[in-house]
Amino acid sequence: MAKASSDRNTIDLFGKSPGRPRTQPLTRKDQLKINKRAQREKEKAQGLKRLELLIEQNTLDKLDLLCEQSDLKRAEWLTLQIHKTITKSKTAKSKKAVTTPLNHVDTISP
Repeated sequence: MAKASSDRNTIDLFGKSPGRPRTQPLTRKDQLKINKRAQREKEKAQGLKRLELLIEQNTLDKLDLLCEQSDLKRAEWLTLQIHKTITKSKTAKSKKAVTTPLNHVDTISP
């Protein structure tokens, strides 16, 4: 099919397409896939582990409210709470061990 130079209604079949040239040969879907994989590898190198959690909507709303009040992200808030609980349980165990009196004394019988 021939194209007349004066024809302004026909798409330019032989020239370059209008707009910015493509700088990335991959589709957007493939770019996102590669970027997500790189993000997971980076998190793994930092020692982070992904966790999936299923909770009820009203609990999630309360969690979001707590996070907003603390100005933290969900993951940060949950991590902080876990660390607090672990620290509390360690100190409670150490106090219990220190304050527990000896109930019996082993004696050696002749």
